[in-house]
Amino acid sequence: MSRLFQGDVEGPALLQRAFWMSFGLLFLTPVGVAVAHYEGTRRWLGLAAMVVFALMYYAAAFVRRHWDDPYTVRSVTVLATFALLAAGLPPLFGLDWLGLPIYLAFVLAMSLPLRWAAYGVLVSTAVIAVDGVLVGAPAPMIGGFALVLLAFGMLMVALRHSRTLVLQLREARGEVARLAAADERLRIARDLHDLLGHSMSLIVLKSELARRLADRDLARAIAEIGDIESVARSSLTDVREAISGYRRRDLSEELDGARTVLAAAGVDTTVRMSGAPLPDAADGVFGWAVRESVTNLVRHARASRCVIEVGRDGDDAVLEVRDNGRAKGKHVPGNGLNGLSERVAAEGGTMESGPLPGGGFRVAVRVPIGSAS
Repeated sequence: MSRLFQGDVEGPALLQRAFWMSFGLLFLTPVGVAVAHYEGTRRWLGLAAMVVFALMYYAAAFVRRHWDDPYTVRSVTVLATFALLAAGLPPLFGLDWLGLPIYLAFVLAMSLPLRWAAYGVLVSTAVIAVDGVLVGAPAPMIGGFALVLLAFGMLMVALRHSRTLVLQLREARGEVARLAAADERLRIARDLHDLLGHSMSLIVLKSELARRLADRDLARAIAEIGDIESVARSSLTDVREAISGYRRRDLSEELDGARTVLAAAGVDTTVRMSGAPLPDAADGVFGWAVRESVTNLVRHARASRCVIEVGRDGDDAVLEVRDNGRAKGKHVPGNGLNGLSERVAAEGGTMESGPLPGGGFRVAVRVPIGSAS
């Protein structure tokens, strides 16, 4: 039955909607009984009026595929014709036809724009009251018909409103799911870039070292190859954890890895840490920052010295990575620095990067302790 109120009239839903609409015609039974007792021309006119009314009832329900579709000349003509029949037939044929405006309330509740549907029900209530006076119905009967129409019509409006909210909720859930999937793809791409960039740089460095040592120090070359295997296995584990969402960069772990990578690249490294242990979020962000900065240094800077400082400045945790290499190629933001900036911004922090006045490159990350805890 929900497809009926969704307004979908294609395929099997058309038959389903017609089936439920047909139940409404059961309320024409008293009219049919009255017509059966008519005589002569009046009987044939009454029968013809019933048939035309029933056909227009279906037409008014199906003239638009969906209640949000724009009105056309045809749809307005059909609704207007049905309204004239519902309002005009009771005065023409008498008291037995007084219930027809109830159909009008139903059709208007389901056809008018939602903001006007309740007004359509109220207009139908006025119509049944006027028709009751015209056919000489007792006041209690008019009041009873009006209450039935009002209750039935407002029920249809409420049902339509709830159905609209359900559809909007489904659309919103679909959009949330789409955005969540996009965010997850972005996270995986960012994590893989940061993880593999760092690991591949170390593998390249150790491979070059193993090649140079192969002719004069085979034992050390074999040791370097073993390190390459270890780094490759670790990288595979990192990739699996990144895809599953369980990978978190630990600052102390990354500092150890930075020392290893920089030593393999022939870079003298100094690490200075001060202040109490960092909250988990700041620790994780700083871990990513160290990894990205060291990866860029090895790839582009050709530096001989690197300084990594971690400390606190008031309510902020601060990380700074400096080198004395060439800044060419590093000052142009790439996927790594952009991804790092997004990670820092997610924790309410700020990131600065750029060449130093006397040569070299600097990456500075500042994260509020409160938002990072």
